[in-house]
Amino acid sequence: MFDISFSEMIIIAIVALVVIGPERLPKVARTAGHLLGRLQRYVNDVKSDINREMQLEELKKLQSELQESARNVEQSLSSEMQAARQAVNQTEQALRDDLKSAAALEQPTAPATPSTATSNALPPASTDPGQPTRAL
Repeated sequence: MFDISFSEMIIIAIVALVVIGPERLPKVARTAGHLLGRLQRYVNDVKSDINREMQLEELKKLQSELQESARNVEQSLSSEMQAARQAVNQTEQALRDDLKSAAALEQPTAPATPSTATSNALPPASTDPGQPTRAL
């Protein structure tokens, strides 16, 4: 704490012995030691309080940074989800349109009626080379 050398401490002890006296010197030294100990504890408590406050401020700053990054991640995820939903909806709509157009192409325009000419017709001749063809 104080920069006092050993020789200076001996000089202070000799002066205290002469001024205070040999009977009261141990009691005064003990009291001075207690006061010095209290002072050191007080200084250490103040230092630890300051350190705790600094750590608390750092933790609050870290917490706010984490909350901000969490908000950014949430916003980016929600925008990506919205874009994915739009893409799915567009694909679904395109598929529906394709199915409607395919269904419209498959529907016959006029109902087929059996005609007498086709019912009297002979079955088609076989094109298989192993089968004999029928002649009329």
